[in-house]
Amino acid sequence: MSLLDRLRTLGQDREDLLHGESDPFGVPVEEVYSATEARIGGRTVLLAGTNNYLGLTFDPGCIQAAHDALAAGGTGTTGSRMANGSYASHLELERELADFYGCRFAIIFSAGYLANLGMISALVGPGDVAMIDADCHASIYDGCRLSGADTLRFRHNDPESLDKRLGRLGEQAARTLIIVEGLYSMLGDRAPLQAIVELKRRYGCLLMVDEAHSLGVLGENGRGLAEETGTAADVDFVVGTFSKSLGGVGGFSVSDRPELELVRYSSRPYIFTASPAPSVVASTREALSILRSRPELRERLWHNARQLYGKLEELGYRLGPDVSPVVAARLDTPEKALALWRGLIDEGVYVNLMLPPATPAGQSLVRCSVSAAHTPEQLDRICEAFATLSEQAAHLTRRAGS
Repeated sequence: MSLLDRLRTLGQDREDLLHGESDPFGVPVEEVYSATEARIGGRTVLLAGTNNYLGLTFDPGCIQAAHDALAAGGTGTTGSRMANGSYASHLELERELADFYGCRFAIIFSAGYLANLGMISALVGPGDVAMIDADCHASIYDGCRLSGADTLRFRHNDPESLDKRLGRLGEQAARTLIIVEGLYSMLGDRAPLQAIVELKRRYGCLLMVDEAHSLGVLGENGRGLAEETGTAADVDFVVGTFSKSLGGVGGFSVSDRPELELVRYSSRPYIFTASPAPSVVASTREALSILRSRPELRERLWHNARQLYGKLEELGYRLGPDVSPVVAARLDTPEKALALWRGLIDEGVYVNLMLPPATPAGQSLVRCSVSAAHTPEQLDRICEAFATLSEQAAHLTRRAGS
């Protein structure tokens, strides 16, 4: 097999699935009208797959902050934080993040993906162990590979599986970093964090929680699952992103451990990546301020999540185990998932198509992301689209069986 044959095989698999029709992956959004509407394929569609949980991408304050920073600081820093790219605004955002989480230290990265790569590769190395939930995000897997540590998986959300694997490590457990997510992005379920914290204490490990999808979503103040479960004091490092609830791009880590500051000198993704643009930092700071001052956004988000989850469950769709702003319909085959995705587009609703191997347990998913910006009327339209396609599928099934 040549170097390119692997890609050609992938291309053939893709063609076999699509049968010459349009590719649902990387669909171009031609124009964005608001946090919930856009033009795709020449038609206006409802956006129900953006992870824009608080709907802040079009918030006037965030846009104005970005405009002001763009005019004052230019389009980019053209350098890493270790070179010329450490601006006063970067330091201010780090201080504000640390204050928000009630921690002493914070560090920001240029992307959420880089935050996991940078943190994991700095915290563990050859001879250490990264103990990760099997359903962790690809960036966590890649951070483990970059670190050179021994990577062990435990069954998804299964403390008993974690206990068994830690028990086999012996003294090496003290050189182990446990990594879980607050809210898992595929099915919207949550880590059993209290049980994991108990095991972390028993075996003397460190614990890192990726709160990318739970920032602004879970907890009394929106700090994530650690806040909601009362375990924040036992989480050694929190990692998150600006590209979900905060409506920007970038990543971060916060901790009470002073060693976080040393990550700046040992993390290659931090050292060798250009720092976030001033406009992105400014909009993120404004979004964080809004998250802190407007809890009604989170309340509206959860009202919308319960409405969509409840209606799709009533329609007979197989969903994830927990009500959350991630509402994923589980289909038997990639072909059925693709058909549902295309049907929703035809009905004017854009969602995410998620197929193996990116999905847990080889499942095929049509995934919705609920936003606080969705109006009751828009949620009704989304539910009506799912209802129409459910009725069509039932009709075809009856005809096939007759």
